[in-house]
Amino acid sequence: MKKLKVNFSKKINLLFIGSIAFSVLFSFLFLHFLYKDLYLNTIRQSVEYQGQRTAAHFHYGELSDVIIEKIQWYNIVSEYEVIVVNQMEELNTSFPYLIDDENLVTQSERDILLSGQSIMKEGYVKKFQKEVIGAIYPIFNGDKAIGFIFIYVPLAGLSQVFGKSIPILLIIGTLFFIVTSLIINRVRQSLFQPLLSIQNLSKEVSKGNYKNRLKIRQIDEIGQMSQAFNEMSEALEHQEERKREFLSNIVHEIRTPLTYINGYTEALQNQLFSSPEEARQYLNTIEQEVGRLKKLLSDLVELNYLQENLYRFEETPIVISQLLHDTCDLFRILSNEKKIIFQLDVDEDLIIFNDSKRIQQIFYNLIDNAVKYSNEESIVQLTLSQEEDHFLFEVKNTGLAISEEDIERIGDRFFRTDKARNRQTGGMGLGLSIVKEIIRIQDGSFSMTSTDSGEIRVSIHLPIHIKKIGGMGNEIHE
Repeated sequence: MKKLKVNFSKKINLLFIGSIAFSVLFSFLFLHFLYKDLYLNTIRQSVEYQGQRTAAHFHYGELSDVIIEKIQWYNIVSEYEVIVVNQMEELNTSFPYLIDDENLVTQSERDILLSGQSIMKEGYVKKFQKEVIGAIYPIFNGDKAIGFIFIYVPLAGLSQVFGKSIPILLIIGTLFFIVTSLIINRVRQSLFQPLLSIQNLSKEVSKGNYKNRLKIRQIDEIGQMSQAFNEMSEALEHQEERKREFLSNIVHEIRTPLTYINGYTEALQNQLFSSPEEARQYLNTIEQEVGRLKKLLSDLVELNYLQENLYRFEETPIVISQLLHDTCDLFRILSNEKKIIFQLDVDEDLIIFNDSKRIQQIFYNLIDNAVKYSNEESIVQLTLSQEEDHFLFEVKNTGLAISEEDIERIGDRFFRTDKARNRQTGGMGLGLSIVKEIIRIQDGSFSMTSTDSGEIRVSIHLPIHIKKIGGMGNEIHE
């Protein structure tokens, strides 16, 4: 069965029409209720009361001409009609109209009246073209029926009963319709205009255009949705920019060593060298550039493993202070060239349970950056201490100040604060990406701050025991 397609606008229109229809139906039923249950019941009670009161005057008396004259006067001043007869047969002749196609008194009702009970009469009278409500009361003198009283009143129609109220109801209904129309129209505008804008924006986003933004004019759920779409578009735009930047960076990183390799290979093939030493220098350069390419590919693969949680941490007890000293020794030559002094504040008794290779990788990358980008003849401060069930490793150095925008991007693939990509500083912008992924997997924290004077502080917190990661280390494999 094919489903009927009804858009949101049509649903609102249907809701509006349904509300109006429901309001009209409710008003009709409410008036009908007032007419049937209130007006008619009131008339019945009034007829019964007036009939009993009139009949009570004639108990143990006779229907004289004076009494009948008083009754006729009562008919003039009252809305009720009263018929008084001496014999029951006179009731049908005094009221010669059929009530619901029956005589006023039927054979079964005669016995009821003769037993001393009153009867209620209600039905439609064609002569009056109205409904009639009445009651017949017998008058007894002892055990003998001396007369009968029939009191009745023609009922007013619904329009007559509520004649004064209907114009008011019409005015109120019209105002209700107008106000409801304005509200529905306002709701439609507040709903559909933003939704249409969101629809158009989503189409642009699907085509790869992430620059457009929605104008937010309200702070309700639709406004929050618009804000979410703006944030999504902005995130996609930044992601697209970073993807282009990533491709540009990786092309640059690959193109440079390939250019060296290709140039020196042609020189060797064409024997464009003056001595064997020069040829060996060409070969050494080719070997170095091949090593750079291998390192680049290895780092990319490793970073991908870490980001996809596909790496296993080998848990071993580590005297972390010794590991830090060993890592610092790897930078003695470079630090001596720049006359940089390492200043260590280390807890020598601290033992952790982690992967020594990954911890040294963190140390190496952070110290490497600190040495490369520190001013000459400066101090690199290294702090290693325990903080409850975590350990703190902190690196402080003095160099060029880093902007807040660049700090937020530290750790992105190929991102480096030295935009010129100076080959002398080395690095491909992947080291800190790997560090941040290792810290993320172990539920640690990474922070970096920089002052205007160029004092840079990098702090990491990691659990002392790798099992506190929640078992993730046992699920990550290489």
